[in-house]
Amino acid sequence: MAYAGFWVRTAASLIDSVLLLLVTAPLPLLLFILPSETAVLILSTAISALLVIFFWRWKQGTPGKLMLRLRIVDADSGGEPCLRQWCLRYIGYVLSSLPLLLGFFWVLWDPRGQGWHDKLAGTVVIHPTRRESPITASRT
Repeated sequence: MAYAGFWVRTAASLIDSVLLLLVTAPLPLLLFILPSETAVLILSTAISALLVIFFWRWKQGTPGKLMLRLRIVDADSGGEPCLRQWCLRYIGYVLSSLPLLLGFFWVLWDPRGQGWHDKLAGTVVIHPTRRESPITASRT
């Protein structure tokens, strides 16, 4: 497997952050309806989590990863992770963020490019290999 490196994953995260901001930015307007800022924060966090996990489950990546042709796969089998792994991965995002983003920077030093969230969930981010066409395969 061709593991995705830190910089391409960072670019994908920046794309995802902008897209999530576009979706969640209007939510503070709910302050006129909901009783508190805490309720808006909880709703915003829940919507973000659901969207991210939905995309992971649906396409094995967020829009940013898909745009950069990356996929999240099970670290052992290379197959599609299960829902439990997706949920653990999202929880791992929070844990990776807490100590000054160290869990994300871990991708720089890990041989398989895994952040703490990947290690917790048993996933890796890869560049899927292109399948050889019968014409190119016969030339080799």
